[in-house]
Amino acid sequence: MSNHIAPRESETGLAELRGDCARMAPHWVAPTRVTPTRVAPALIHGVTVPPASARLLDAMEERP
Repeated sequence: MSNHIAPRESETGLAELRGDCARMAPHWVAPTRVTPTRVAPALIHGVTVPPASARLLDAMEERP
């Protein structure tokens, strides 16, 4: 195993990365917000939840 330690990123490298991100930002399109449609539990078929996960979900607070 090597004892070589990678050099720290320089501030110049961070500034360059920030500049690259700023130039790319106009090319990124944010998706429109999609509101999921609620489905009645009786209509959900074929989903298997392990008992430990089911207990965890049962213990969680339900949010509207």
